[in-house]
Amino acid sequence: MTDNTYIYILVMALVTFLIRALPLTLIRQEIKSPFIKSFLYYVPYVTLSAMTVPAIFTSTGSIYSAAAGFAAAMILAFFRKSLLTVAAGACVVVYIIELIV
Repeated sequence: MTDNTYIYILVMALVTFLIRALPLTLIRQEIKSPFIKSFLYYVPYVTLSAMTVPAIFTSTGSIYSAAAGFAAAMILAFFRKSLLTVAAGACVVVYIIELIV
């Protein structure tokens, strides 16, 4: 490994540490703002959605099967089915559409 590789790893480790350590050291009191509380409450959901949705539409051989699977998952989730049922239902719909298309 060259010397630059070690510098890159050190900088990445430092940035990762600072992102995790700064909120603990700078925010010592309870957050009272309802806006900031609600913002922080939804951050994990938004992050998960931002990573998952693009992967859904690029994971199949056809955009049509991906859209159909996504729609099936949304419909099953709307009717409050279990996670296993939603995932299995979306997979079955994608499989059937892939056979047709």
